Amino acid sequence: MITLIAAAGENNELGKDNDLLWHLPNDFKRFKTLTTGHYIIMGRKTFESFSKPLPNRTHVIITRSKDYEAPDGCLIANNLEKGLEVCPKNETIYIIGGGEIYKQSINIADCIELTRVHEKFEADTFFPEIDTSLWKLTSSEFHDKDEKHKYSFTFETYHKAIK
Repeated sequence: MITLIAAAGENNELGKDNDLLWHLPNDFKRFKTLTTGHYIIMGRKTFESFSKPLPNRTHVIITRSKDYEAPDGCLIANNLEKGLEVCPKNETIYIIGGGEIYKQSINIADCIELTRVHEKFEADTFFPEIDTSLWKLTSSEFHDKDEKHKYSFTFETYHKAIK
C-alpha cells in the first residue's frame, strides 16, 4: 500500500524555503508512529531538510543527480517508479514529500494521511488538491490549539473511493 503523509495548511501549503511553516508536536508524534519501521520515499530537498536520517526507517531518496551521495542505509533512485521498485511489495510505503513527489504519486497512492492545519500561510511548496470524487475521507480527528500548538489542526485519513 502506498500512503502519502503530509501536513498542509488551508490552501494546501506545505512549506517555504525548504522548511516547515509550523511546529505541531502531536503531528510529529503521529508521523513518527505511522512511519517507524517502514520505507519512506522523499525528494532530495526533503531529505536534506533533516539534520540526519530519521531513525528506524529506510529512506529512499529521489534525485536526478547521478553522483548524489547519501548516508549509509539510505537508498537512491532517479525517479519515483524506481524508488517504489526498491521497496517491499507487501508493506505500507510512506511518501513524505516534497510537493513534486506528492504530485507524481497522488494518482497511484492508496491512502492519504493528512494533518490539515487550520490557517493560511505564505508558502512556495504545496500539496496537490484532493479530488473528493476519487478520495473518501474515512477518519477525521480535530485538535484545538493549545500551549504547545499555535494552530488548530485535524488528522484526516483518505482512502481511494471505489468506483
